[in-house]
Amino acid sequence: MKLKPIQIYDTTLRDGSQGEGVSFSLQDKLNIATRLAEIGIDFIEGGYPLSNEKDVAFFQEIRKRNLGATKVCAFGMTRRKSMKAEDDPGMQALVAAETPCITLVGKTWDYHATEVLRVTLEENVAMIGESSEFLARHSELIYDAEHFFDGYNANPDYAIETLCAAAAGGAKWLVLCDTNGGTLPERIAEVTRKAIEGTSDYGVEIGIHCHNDGELAVANSLASVDAGATQVQGTINGIGERCGNADLISVMANLGLKKEGYNVLEGRPLTHLTELSRYVYETANLQWRNGQPFVGQSAFAHKGGMHVHAINKASNTYEHIDPAAVGNERRILVSELSGRSNIVAVATKHHIDDDRELMDKILAEVVRLENQGYQYENAGASFDLLVKRVAGTFHAHFAPIKYRIVAGDRDSKHKRVFAEAIIKLKVKETLWFDAAEGHGPVNALDAALRKALSDTYPCLGEMRLIDYKVRVVDSGAGTAASIRVNIESGDANENWGTIGVSENIIEASWQALVDAVEYKLHKEELPVGGK
Repeated sequence: MKLKPIQIYDTTLRDGSQGEGVSFSLQDKLNIATRLAEIGIDFIEGGYPLSNEKDVAFFQEIRKRNLGATKVCAFGMTRRKSMKAEDDPGMQALVAAETPCITLVGKTWDYHATEVLRVTLEENVAMIGESSEFLARHSELIYDAEHFFDGYNANPDYAIETLCAAAAGGAKWLVLCDTNGGTLPERIAEVTRKAIEGTSDYGVEIGIHCHNDGELAVANSLASVDAGATQVQGTINGIGERCGNADLISVMANLGLKKEGYNVLEGRPLTHLTELSRYVYETANLQWRNGQPFVGQSAFAHKGGMHVHAINKASNTYEHIDPAAVGNERRILVSELSGRSNIVAVATKHHIDDDRELMDKILAEVVRLENQGYQYENAGASFDLLVKRVAGTFHAHFAPIKYRIVAGDRDSKHKRVFAEAIIKLKVKETLWFDAAEGHGPVNALDAALRKALSDTYPCLGEMRLIDYKVRVVDSGAGTAASIRVNIESGDANENWGTIGVSENIIEASWQALVDAVEYKLHKEELPVGGK
């Protein structure tokens, strides 16, 4: 069966940047555009060149990069009322951007034209047609029909007339925008078909641009595609104004892997979607959405014992696709909700899965510790050490004896604070005293611990602390509440998570630090004194 190609239009750099808390530097925009082109995105909307100098600089710099078949689009509005298109500064800025494609947005809703633009309906149609005709002489033209579905509901004949004006002016694509994000999928499909029928004389393609105010942007995009749209606009991770835009990650995964009859990115594998999603989160300085479909950390995470038991026998019982198809991976979580199947799945590398009694002991220890506030879902390294301890295969590489933290205000006038850690350890029969300063008590503890062990275990020089998170376990206890500390560490080969719980935040941090170091040493299994 011949597959129908669906063009993917990314507006992360323009519409996505309007999301609360999102701000891209020029270099951020260039880097994201390069990543999008690498995976084969068809169109990248770079920004509005009349709005700010950063977008002007982006269009200048992006021309120097080889983006393959990906087309960069400059975005702008129709000419101003009572002005010729060629004289309008916005039109001139779009042409000056020298992009292979221009995206023009115009008003479709009669109410918006008369009440917001304060123009007659006839003038609005003229603005669309003349702007399209002027821009189509310079670049491939995409016309975004703003508020199309609201406009069609209010005055269907006029909404179609505005589309025809853009098509007659030379627009190659007519994109139907659910700007308020409140339309339902069945209405999206119905109106998409009406738009295709109403513009059939022009030989244009129809696209869809959905916002997510009803949490239906992806569903609406897919409904429009089934009705005949051949371009989907959206953003990576769905970032954008208010509730965001259609998440192109989910759009591409559904079209490429789930729905029959379509392909995206010219049929390329979608194994880079998870990496792309996280790259954009990191660049935008946003937290990942663990529960994000397809690419979230929890998208293929299994916690319930019944689920894991089934997964171990047939993965498709609780996974709708192979996680690897989108570059993600399966995670088996261990908690008080776990059954023996979870323990077996996670502890397989310890070669103890045939020992039913040991499995029960491990599960009992997990339940006991979780009652104290421990959670092993993001602390796999601490869980590995727990398994070793219960199985009797754990051997300590060092024995902490005591530590002391000194912290305070070194220079009150200049607000300079300090933290110093002093520790005492035993490695084999040797006692070690050491001290180190840090930016805070945890950093000082980390530095002192590694300093004390570095001669004996030089491999610790490869280890780094990546992330540090603190959470109150029982907020009702006030300042006497237990504290859970999660630490993520890493070396050149992998990252690992450890956990500590105590009413004292320093003690909880110390527990997590000791586990992090022990995990690294167990990985390496260097003999004491080994180089």
